[in-house]
Amino acid sequence: MSDDPGRAIAARGFAFVPAATMRAELLRHGALDDWARFAASWNELGRDTYMADGGRYRKRRFAVFTAVPGEPAIPRAPHQPHYQSRDYNPLNGGIARWFEPIRDDVAASASFTTILRFCRALFDGLCPNVAWHIEAHQFRIEARADAPGKPTPEGLHRDGVDYVLVLMIGRENIERGETSIHALDGKLLGSFTLAAPFDAALVDDHRVYHGVTPVAPVDAGAPSHRDVLVVTFHRKTAGAKG
Repeated sequence: MSDDPGRAIAARGFAFVPAATMRAELLRHGALDDWARFAASWNELGRDTYMADGGRYRKRRFAVFTAVPGEPAIPRAPHQPHYQSRDYNPLNGGIARWFEPIRDDVAASASFTTILRFCRALFDGLCPNVAWHIEAHQFRIEARADAPGKPTPEGLHRDGVDYVLVLMIGRENIERGETSIHALDGKLLGSFTLAAPFDAALVDDHRVYHGVTPVAPVDAGAPSHRDVLVVTFHRKTAGAKG
């Protein structure tokens, strides 16, 4: 699935973009020269305390941005909670979840800015002339031999937005973590594993479900984690916050 991401999403509702292709796509929209420092910020995420399954395997930070037609800037919105209805997240939905904010220096970094610009250009091409509510999530999933980590503890799901980017930041001592994409009738459309930094999944949230299998450590005695950045774009409605 190495064709143009926009064409792939339009045709199939999703795209898997391998690392080399994704990095080249990102570089069309800005610099990545601070990538190592950007990736290291995943070491400073706070524990997700809202896990209804009692799990302590997920860490995260969160931020909201906006984009409007005719304005090239993608400004950060005031910090606010993340909310999903139980229709989209039966495990943790139905409440306003306040997560630690993405650090200002991370949000202003070249790599993060480049990722936002790439997403905006791609999703503007698929859905022109709309204002976007953009949410960014830094996720770290940790795993132990006796407690696999769950990248998608809610199971196969949609996010309740328009478009989603899942960008691999890094994996340490981790195996498994296969992403599967399903049609709305449940039919499997494709599967792949985000393994290398810059591997990416892009989905049209109206057309497909997605999920990721649990991850486990390769070496049970060593730390293990899976780091991703998730960016969602949702068309803003009149009077919407952010």
